[in-house]
Amino acid sequence: MALFISSQYEIEPILFCDTSHRIERENIKTIIVDKGPDSVDFKLLSVLKRGDIVITGDYGLAAMCIAKGGIVVNHNGKELTSDNIDQLLAYRFESAKIRRAGGRTKGTKKRTEENNLEFEHKFRQICERAIFHREV
Repeated sequence: MALFISSQYEIEPILFCDTSHRIERENIKTIIVDKGPDSVDFKLLSVLKRGDIVITGDYGLAAMCIAKGGIVVNHNGKELTSDNIDQLLAYRFESAKIRRAGGRTKGTKKRTEENNLEFEHKFRQICERAIFHREV
């Protein structure tokens, strides 16, 4: 879906992965980096420019992208911004603390058609905003 939408706005999609997760898709530029802790994140951050769109569910990566001026959306269509990232990072921290203590936390819910529609709607909005800022 993101590939189709980005092509409508003439935005080149780029997929970042490491050598242990080689993922290649037609019509998507793929950047493969050596396997290592956060190597994909560091590569993405090294090429990220203000106004670039990043799709991720990793709150730590999202925070760094936001700090560099990136526009971040998760797979369900929620935009991650400087207004909500601190709360999401705090939730991640508390959940990790519970798991380290032997507790359990809820996993992610199964994706729904509503999630797909929300993502499509938000991604189109973000693409339009990115194109507008590129032209200004």
